[in-house]
Amino acid sequence: MAISVVMPALEMAQETGKLLAWRKKEGESVRKGEPLLEIETDKAVVEVEAPGDGLLAGVSAEVGAVIPVGETIAWLVAPGEKPPAKARTAVSARRAMGGAAQTAVGAQATVAAKTAVARIAPQISPKARRRAKELRIDIALVPGTGPDGVITAEDVQKFADAKAGAGAVAAQATASGVEPPSPVARLMAERTTQSWTNVPHFFLVREADAGELIAAQRRLGEEAKKSQKSAPTITDLLIALLARALARHPRMNASWAGESIRSNTEVNISVAIAVKDGVVSAVIPKADTLKIAEISALRRELTERARAGRLRPADITGGTFTLSNLGMYQVDAFSAIITPPQAAVLAVGAISERVVAVEGRPVVRPMMTMTLSSDHRVVDGARAAEFLNDLAEAVREPMKLP
Repeated sequence: MAISVVMPALEMAQETGKLLAWRKKEGESVRKGEPLLEIETDKAVVEVEAPGDGLLAGVSAEVGAVIPVGETIAWLVAPGEKPPAKARTAVSARRAMGGAAQTAVGAQATVAAKTAVARIAPQISPKARRRAKELRIDIALVPGTGPDGVITAEDVQKFADAKAGAGAVAAQATASGVEPPSPVARLMAERTTQSWTNVPHFFLVREADAGELIAAQRRLGEEAKKSQKSAPTITDLLIALLARALARHPRMNASWAGESIRSNTEVNISVAIAVKDGVVSAVIPKADTLKIAEISALRRELTERARAGRLRPADITGGTFTLSNLGMYQVDAFSAIITPPQAAVLAVGAISERVVAVEGRPVVRPMMTMTLSSDHRVVDGARAAEFLNDLAEAVREPMKLP
């Protein structure tokens, strides 16, 4: 029985998704769980896995198409089986944007080259294959115009010329100081602008003595070394402490739901990860129930996938609170922008030695500055302060961490 491949909904308010690439050719065998397509949401670029086994057939969406959530864009069928009646072809990105897209073709040349049509023809002529090898062209990106979609040598040459032309446009744009943003950078700009404009932020700052936090990291690192595992980072410890503090302060883990406050039963920590062209947030689900070793392993895996551009839908959904740590960049302190509908984000600076008063005497201690950005529609100053004080105490005495 044929299995439909649909545009998934990755968040509550999502109505459409943009198709960036097919990872399989039409007619190719697909196994359940394999990466099948790549889509862009307003959070990140993610991979979508195949919902079952079969041959990819009945592909009705082209790269660059803006597709309504739930619409069927392809089928997985058994050998010899035909896909059901062809679904409505998804609206192309240019049509969805109307005339504005047509006037912006020149400015988007680089993006267009990168997201060239990826509905792959099942055949390629020997001459075209040789030419593609000479030009170092990935034939999976070349649209075929021959009989039955066969890729010809002319198709390969046209693609190479277009790619070279796009490179020249990009070089000219860079030289003139004008460059189109990458998908990740554009999404980050849109999200932060929306949040800063619509969410009533307020900020609380607290310094915490990180001496025992460093000692705990060393202890856990030695234990990990004995078992030949990767040592946890300060970020991993902060995720654990933060998750446990959120479990004690459920309002900080809540979300703004338009006209009401929604309580979240799970503590899912979104971790801000720096990637080539911006920042993405990957989620550690049920972080308050995980041990440090589990948090560390999952955080490392998510970081690797994010920087390789291979995040999956489940990796970016369901976050209830965000942690952004720039300590490794030697930033003393900073304020972060909330990711709606979350109620808050914690920004953590570098741990550095400072002179502080202890029992009336000046001593040098490793101190860390934490800045809490909160949505005033969800929490007030007193609740946020109680949470931040509780977290600072947890940082000062973290030895109970598993």
